[in-house]
Amino acid sequence: MNLEVKQKIPLKIKRMGINGEGIGFYKKTLVFVPGALKGEDVFCQVTAVKRNFAEARLLTIKKQSKFRVTPKCAIYEACGGCQLMHLRYDQQLDFKVDLLRQALKKYQPAGYEAYELRPTLGMDEPEYYRAKLQFQTRFVKGQVQAGLYAQGSHRLVAIQDCIVQDRVTQAVINKVAQLLTKHKIPIHDERKQQGIRTVMVRRSRKTGQIQLIFVTSRQVNLGKLIEELVGAYPDIVTVALNHHRSKSSEIYGEKTEIIWGQDSIRESVLGYDFDLSPRAFYQLNPEQTQVLYGEAVRALDVDGSEHLIDAYCGVGTIGFAFAGKVASVRGMDIIPEAIEDARKNASRLGLDNAHYEVGQAEEIIPKWYREGYRADALVVDPPRTGLDDQLLETIVRYQPEKMVYVSCNVSTLARDLVKLAQVYDIDYIQSVDMFPHTARTEAVVKLRRKSDRF
Repeated sequence: MNLEVKQKIPLKIKRMGINGEGIGFYKKTLVFVPGALKGEDVFCQVTAVKRNFAEARLLTIKKQSKFRVTPKCAIYEACGGCQLMHLRYDQQLDFKVDLLRQALKKYQPAGYEAYELRPTLGMDEPEYYRAKLQFQTRFVKGQVQAGLYAQGSHRLVAIQDCIVQDRVTQAVINKVAQLLTKHKIPIHDERKQQGIRTVMVRRSRKTGQIQLIFVTSRQVNLGKLIEELVGAYPDIVTVALNHHRSKSSEIYGEKTEIIWGQDSIRESVLGYDFDLSPRAFYQLNPEQTQVLYGEAVRALDVDGSEHLIDAYCGVGTIGFAFAGKVASVRGMDIIPEAIEDARKNASRLGLDNAHYEVGQAEEIIPKWYREGYRADALVVDPPRTGLDDQLLETIVRYQPEKMVYVSCNVSTLARDLVKLAQVYDIDYIQSVDMFPHTARTEAVVKLRRKSDRF
């Protein structure tokens, strides 16, 4: 390695990396520079030297990309929640197709060079789109602050006006921080103090209803706080308390209880309504969720005769989009509250062909097959970790004729396609920009069992 930490070097940025950083070569050594853009000539300082690459901090830009813009966010660099706000939005959409291309090239599933990668579907107004926030809390100089940890640290960056966060949820968390201070509610400190550690706020774009979860490491009395908060924001309909006493980095503990209001809020997608309990998963960007689920429906292309399995079903949202178009829908999820929501939602929607169970897909699907159920179509929408190895084996074993993979992580998607491409043809991959200004994208993959072509 011909570089040392603190060394200052010139660099020409050749491409963008999967985390939105600029990448160049210094005497054949790969150098990653956050904040630099493709085509720029920069001057940077080495911050870390690894075995096969180095990392550097951007100092000055000698030749600037014509696609560079000034970020609207005052704490853009300090926060680190967004990575691409300095890149013009139309170019962000192109970058997200390149994300898929890079991941496929790394893992090389069969025939990947010929996959059709469709242009990213973006937003007309790519701001204030996040309908849910999860902010950590800290007690700093006599005041409670709420925000996110700076990237790679446990240093809290207080956030009071986030460019990508729904304005109402931001206003609610600002009020929560004020009231936590006013009522002297204990705040969690990793070294000595027990108390509130995280606050979740979610707002329905359909109804405007708001729900909160206070995550705490000790018992707290929030009665007066809730009274004032609801007085200021009458759209708050649910307040829950999650007990998280362990030292793990997980956001939530196992026990969640409703301490004020109703059990859920009502949201809508593709023309049908559904209820969300506080812990149930739902996409962060309701506007683009319409686009994403619409693409999933289009890709699966059902004819009405299919029996469909919706793995990682959550509260049933994707499956509901198909319920009126197929013979039956079955779904599973490991979160009991989500399955309870799915069952209630299906009943309220009058869907007598929908069935939901608590459990892992890799265990539930073989059980259903042993009981005689056969799926013609499969939808998977896994977490960022991708498909479980056992579930991949299950899919390859049973091979439903049609499959749609909805992914939020291009790397685990490309990895999983290595196995799936053994038995499926990949017709196309459609990128959907669920997270403008970040180096993340969602993708909808249309797969057809190979034998179907003959």
